[in-house]
Amino acid sequence: MSAVSDLTTPLSTTASAPAATGETVAAERAFSKSIFVSAVRCTLTYVLIPFVFPLIGFGTGVGPWIGLPIGLAAIIANFVSIRRFHRADHKWKWPMTAVNTGIIILLVILVIIDGADLIS
Repeated sequence: MSAVSDLTTPLSTTASAPAATGETVAAERAFSKSIFVSAVRCTLTYVLIPFVFPLIGFGTGVGPWIGLPIGLAAIIANFVSIRRFHRADHKWKWPMTAVNTGIIILLVILVIIDGADLIS
């Protein structure tokens, strides 16, 4: 084989790539869902409720009523994600735990603010 054909021959990645287990795939799917729920909550809280809803005559005082249940759902989704990553013994379990924990902390703060708005 010539040097040119060696450069144009694709490398086989199947030997070096680790096989994805069902647990690994489930853990990654749980992480994606938890991030999606958190993103929906943030989009509602910081874009739709303060800017879009008032333009269409809806939204006055509904922020906490929408944010509280979505925030709680996002917290649960993040805990499920952490659990799945650890159960699968995923190679990224500790970095994902740190990311999820940071998101949970921020969501807890938002849930407390929403709860205080509903009480007052």
